[in-house]
Amino acid sequence: MIAHLGVLLVAAAAVGAQVNPELCRYPLGMTGGQIQDEDISASSQWSESTAAKFGRLDSDNGDGDGAWCPDMLSEADSFKDYLQVDLRSLHFITLVGTQGRHADGMGNEFAQRYVIQYSRDGNDWLEWHDRKGRQVIEGNRNAYDVVLKDLEPPIIARFVRFMPVTDHSMIVCMRVELYGCEWLDGLMSYSIPDGHQMIYRGQDVYFNDSVYDGALAERLTKGLGQLTDGTWGQDDFLHTQTYSMWPGYDFVGWNNKSFPKGYVEVIFDFDHVRNFTSMKVHCNNMFSRGVRIFRQVTCYFRSGTEWEADPVTYRPNPDRVSQNARFVPVSLGDRTASAIKCRFHFGDLWMLFSEVAFQSGSAVYNTSLAPRKHGHPGTTIPGEDPTHKVDDSNTRILIGCLVAIIAILLTIIVIILWRQVWQKMLEKASRRLLDDELTARLAFQTQAFSYRHSSLSTEDGSSSNSTYERIFPLCGDYQEPSRLIRKLPEFAQSTERLVPASTTSGSDGAPHYAEADIVSLQETQDVNKSAINMDLFAGTDSSMKEFPRHKLTFKEKLGEGQFGEVHLCEAEGMQEFLGKDLSIEGNDESPLLVAVKTLREDANKNARNDFLKEIRIMSRLKDPNIVRLLAVCVDTDPLWMITEYMENGDLNQFLCNLRLKEVACEESTRKEEKDGGSYNKLIGMAVQIASGMKYLSSLNFVHRDLATRNCLVGKEYTIKIADFGMSRNLYRGDYYRIQGRAVLPIRWMSWESILLGKFTMASDVWAFGVTLWEILTLCKEQPYSQLSDEQVIENTGEFFRDQGKQIYLPKPPCCPERLYTNLMLSCWRRNAKQRPSFLEIHTQLMESLA
Repeated sequence: MIAHLGVLLVAAAAVGAQVNPELCRYPLGMTGGQIQDEDISASSQWSESTAAKFGRLDSDNGDGDGAWCPDMLSEADSFKDYLQVDLRSLHFITLVGTQGRHADGMGNEFAQRYVIQYSRDGNDWLEWHDRKGRQVIEGNRNAYDVVLKDLEPPIIARFVRFMPVTDHSMIVCMRVELYGCEWLDGLMSYSIPDGHQMIYRGQDVYFNDSVYDGALAERLTKGLGQLTDGTWGQDDFLHTQTYSMWPGYDFVGWNNKSFPKGYVEVIFDFDHVRNFTSMKVHCNNMFSRGVRIFRQVTCYFRSGTEWEADPVTYRPNPDRVSQNARFVPVSLGDRTASAIKCRFHFGDLWMLFSEVAFQSGSAVYNTSLAPRKHGHPGTTIPGEDPTHKVDDSNTRILIGCLVAIIAILLTIIVIILWRQVWQKMLEKASRRLLDDELTARLAFQTQAFSYRHSSLSTEDGSSSNSTYERIFPLCGDYQEPSRLIRKLPEFAQSTERLVPASTTSGSDGAPHYAEADIVSLQETQDVNKSAINMDLFAGTDSSMKEFPRHKLTFKEKLGEGQFGEVHLCEAEGMQEFLGKDLSIEGNDESPLLVAVKTLREDANKNARNDFLKEIRIMSRLKDPNIVRLLAVCVDTDPLWMITEYMENGDLNQFLCNLRLKEVACEESTRKEEKDGGSYNKLIGMAVQIASGMKYLSSLNFVHRDLATRNCLVGKEYTIKIADFGMSRNLYRGDYYRIQGRAVLPIRWMSWESILLGKFTMASDVWAFGVTLWEILTLCKEQPYSQLSDEQVIENTGEFFRDQGKQIYLPKPPCCPERLYTNLMLSCWRRNAKQRPSFLEIHTQLMESLA
């Protein structure tokens, strides 16, 4: 029991050390002023009024000309000009933002392109490049809009330079912000042998550290790379988190035949002497292909010039059952060091790592872990020895506190279980009592939600909130609005099994979102429709033939659910297999790109029945704007179904890649764009989505997750509705998880779906209005991007109360007023019965094209 508790404590400590790029997106102080003027410098300045200190994003304090502008004419090479920010300590930087010069509305200078350099020590400068080797970042197109760019891969640095790329005769100006979080690991560099190449079934698999920023040779030195980029490799090392990268990209790995001593030696160098508690290593364990986690690791420590003689050795328990990749926690025994040398011994033919993180105690941090005030670094208290180890009594106190916390958590779990039993007893309560309860709960939150539509949008519909407010985390005094949902009986039921959501009361079961479930058959009180739906479940479709499994080549994992996965695959000979009657029109390519949904072999009987039921339903969906089921593989386990996948990917990414050269904001001045971004083509896409939804609604199907991420784009702007977007990492931020319950795309959901659990065709109409808004804004931002998830839920409460305080999405710049008022806003009416049908939506959109 004590041994298990020790492992638990090590694992808990290790979790705190792992940086999460999706959460590590805080502004680091250019906008808010935490970074002081003395920490901002530049290679040159056009004048005193355009000095480096004025290069702060969204800064308009009346001083200077509102931006940093270099003296470009003084340099023959424009790459020498830079704006430098000193963060005073190492930070994990995931995002950058840029603006041009405002100059009280008179400025028109901005950087169209720029590059980034960074340094961890101020001496060695490195140039950032993306995962495909590109260095130049697309910047601004005007002087006022904020352009945010994700850094993939992220960078770990103390010093960052923004370097405009332009004709040296042209004046450019920049305002910037950095987003990320403090790099608590303190790791400055690691040294490893260069990764090896595997040949698996005739396929080349490369395990090199492709983003390493140090010296590249037989051994990589003085840099950081994929082991610290925050991206964890998948269970199958042939699949990657980044689309279109080569197999094995997420892992760094070695073959034991190249290491006579049987181990790989990795050296980690840190910013200063630290007291190390633990290390965790993310390892692949696909032993069916000769890959296992390390058999043993021995770590040596160094605080000065010599390695200490007494190492720490750890042997993980071998796992011969699960092939899942996982983090392996290694206790480092509170050892003090500024460098660690670890020897990882092979457990099989191959050893693959994708991430390494460290947890070090506070004894060596002194005040450096405290939040930085006004940009100044912490100082060591006189007389303290930074190499002093934590006292054993402190360790005992820590263990005692953790045991107390575990006891408190167990008490909370008991209370939660008791509350669930109590909530189930309320399921038969009348709707009126429910509404009264909800009204009282929402009234209690009135002061916490004081936003107005007029304060969020200017007269032309553009958002007036700053970038800082959109990205900065929620204030600490905010109440948890998800309690509104937990209070409702509809959300008290477990969602561990698949159940259809009711279209009448919303109380028959919590909504469940299956990761690749295209549509869900809905129950209804209409006897005739029920008879039609029951007929869909009967029998099998003779047109669904068995496709040979060996002709499928897996390319990328698109999604992962509780009982299965969705993969992007190449199907060799699919066109010939389908024949002329079922072939995919306009697509003669071989192999054909398809999506394959798989059911895990260990899935239970209910999941298996649901999978076969979905095959029967999808085999009967035949519409030009609905993704088709092409074939199945059900002769043996695991069960697979094969559906269409369009060559241009999902609509969200397709629109993000478009660039409108001239935005026509008046109906009479719609102009054709060179890159296909015209208003008519955008409305044409919406027409196709409305047509597909019209077909689904005619069969009484409710989609429940309509959005651009779930629409696929083919040739000639063909759009087909699917449901592959939910569990892709790219769209993880579009879903809000209620602990132990549903995962909800709340920014696309109607108020009654969020608060009452009611999913109807009218709620799909609401989601279509949001999808149309996405299309006309080219998916430049999330819906309600100025609101946090909690505020979005609170806004649905305002729809419920109907006191005129609810916030609507603003009119897109290129959307005609009539379309916004007559169609979009009608999709978001409080009364679901007053929303238009998909037949009416399709007709109105067709008329707007005429």
